Amino acid sequence: MLSLIRGTTTKTGLTVDAVLDTTAYNKGIKVTTQEMAALNIRRRRLCPDLNYTIRPNKSGSS
Repeated sequence: MLSLIRGTTTKTGLTVDAVLDTTAYNKGIKVTTQEMAALNIRRRRLCPDLNYTIRPNKSGSS
């Protein structure tokens, strides 16, 4: 999969790099409704649960 991603280019010259994250993360960490509401998420029309952008909150908000 990484080689497929790494081989991605566009006609305008964009290249993509990817690395494997081998970090062991804790499982079962729950995110509260308040924490989710505090995220600056912009969901796309196509597959909004899988296709979204998370942007930084404006200063002073969290």
